Amino acid sequence: MLLVLTGVTAISVAILAYVNELTKEPIAQANAKTLSDAVSAVVPGFDNDPIAEKKVQEVNGVECSVYPATKDGKYIGAAVEAVSMGFGGELKVLVGFDAEGKIIDYSLLSHAETPGLGSKAADWFKKGNKGDITGMAPGEGALTVSKDGGKVDAITASTITSRAFLNAVNAAYAAYSGQNTADGTTGATQQQAAETSAATGASIKVELTDSVSVK
Repeated sequence: MLLVLTGVTAISVAILAYVNELTKEPIAQANAKTLSDAVSAVVPGFDNDPIAEKKVQEVNGVECSVYPATKDGKYIGAAVEAVSMGFGGELKVLVGFDAEGKIIDYSLLSHAETPGLGSKAADWFKKGNKGDITGMAPGEGALTVSKDGGKVDAITASTITSRAFLNAVNAAYAAYSGQNTADGTTGATQQQAAETSAATGASIKVELTDSVSVK
């Protein structure tokens, strides 16, 4: 019996390893396409390959992925991937910023929030919706919900998720602005950074409302 059980276990492990090897590449390709589509959605109009030019920026001791976008060699913005902890677990967003640091759009890449409530974050903060954050500039002040004195309407009955979402957006901007380097993350020149700061009154440092965990 022991030999039979050992044999069955060995065969099962071998089959699982084989299936994993077969599916690894298709899964990786699917994830890459999902990311590529998301970057195109939040920072439209670029003609470079933001994913190939990915840079990493450290924010509060953790790393955020930054995908710089250019058009005809001119910097037009970036898509930034950041993570925060929501009510149900990790919440990952991709936020698009223009060259002036204003939010173009965002994509909720993954979450573990309650279906029908926290999951509304995928659309709640989109253009034209109640919690619309498009056009806002986190550099002028961290985004917070109205309940905390901010300007953003929280998702109904999902304040924790809303806070987590905005924490991720604020972390994304912190990475975008390049707190630890003058301009290395976004690809913007120091002159562009200075012009943006003068035009918007933006501060390079962003105070996050809660701790942010980013992988």
